Amino acid sequence: MSKLAVLAFSGGLDTSFCVLYLKEQGYEVATVTVNTGGFSPEELARIEAASPRLGAVSHTTVDARAGLFEGYLRYLVYGNVLRGQMYPLSVSAERVCQARAVAELAKEMGAAAIAHGSTGAGNDQVRFDVAFRALAPELEILTPIRDLGLSRAEEMAYCAERGVVFPEKTKDYSINEGMWGTSVGGRETLDAWTTLPEAAFPGGVIGSLAPKTLTISFDAGVPVALDGNAMDPVTLIAQLNALGRPYGIGRGVHLGDTILGIKGRVGFEAPAAHLLIGAHRELEKLVLSGKQLFWKESLGNLYGSLLHEGHFFDPLARDLEAFLESSQDRVRGEVRLTLHPRAFVVEGVQSPYSLMDPRIATYGEANKLWTGAEAAGFAKVFGVQQTLTLKAKSN
Repeated sequence: MSKLAVLAFSGGLDTSFCVLYLKEQGYEVATVTVNTGGFSPEELARIEAASPRLGAVSHTTVDARAGLFEGYLRYLVYGNVLRGQMYPLSVSAERVCQARAVAELAKEMGAAAIAHGSTGAGNDQVRFDVAFRALAPELEILTPIRDLGLSRAEEMAYCAERGVVFPEKTKDYSINEGMWGTSVGGRETLDAWTTLPEAAFPGGVIGSLAPKTLTISFDAGVPVALDGNAMDPVTLIAQLNALGRPYGIGRGVHLGDTILGIKGRVGFEAPAAHLLIGAHRELEKLVLSGKQLFWKESLGNLYGSLLHEGHFFDPLARDLEAFLESSQDRVRGEVRLTLHPRAFVVEGVQSPYSLMDPRIATYGEANKLWTGAEAAGFAKVFGVQQTLTLKAKSN
């Protein structure tokens, strides 16, 4: 009797090869596509139709967009997480979310094995492997693409011999699109000196556009409305992506460390992520204490590193989520932004929990909390240790 293997399936060359190859190794193959925002309805229909043509025994499509926000992205917003101060960790969050969905389905189906189509060259193989071992340790992990190390031409020839023909690769760039951002790799990103052209990004060359102002509302750190119109986070993120993409908001090229220890470079386009994090950070400046902001920045970056580097299932990640969620109780209010070509500006912020109250004190001008004499005493005491240190050094 054949063993059942559940395969994370995108419908591309690598995972199609996996279906054909695993069948010949004696497995029954069930495919699953986890939609984290990168598929159109037409693309999902094409993938669903491709699975049985390859000989899979079943295909499942999982809409994981709401789960992606609830389980991963909202913590990245809480923590204002941008790796290297710019990259929003879009692929990292998607892969862990997808791996979890595939593992859960494999266990429900009573599978003997679980498979993915990652190569041995990148970060995704580690994220999938670590998640599978943590969530479904009883299942065998199958990785034909990594194990065989075939070239694209060799994979295409293998598929063609079995009646499945893929066109020659015509694009210069590898594109990975999801609701939290789109990554762009290839050509210029392989060299640290060269510039990735605007035309390489999904939004293309940025034209001349009039400034556009919008207002984002937050409730307990979660984005809940755009220009006064309440909507769920998935819809709001889709609308911000549509608004920001023509302006080139959230574009950049991130150079950083990979899980494997080498340096890597990737282009990205993430309008919603940059607008939401920029607005959320400004609202937090208004309502949180200085010490909260200090520790949030440090611990938010640590949380982002755990997610990016395949340690999402370490208990420390749950501890950090508890801290980040606790910090959001008063992060409620509105932030007004103006979009310009290639940049956005925070115009204003307001909150019922604002710590900036001109009725009590105005920085540098007037206050009702202390007298001039009290301020002089505070300033004298505040510098005592520095005075003593310099005096001791001069003795």
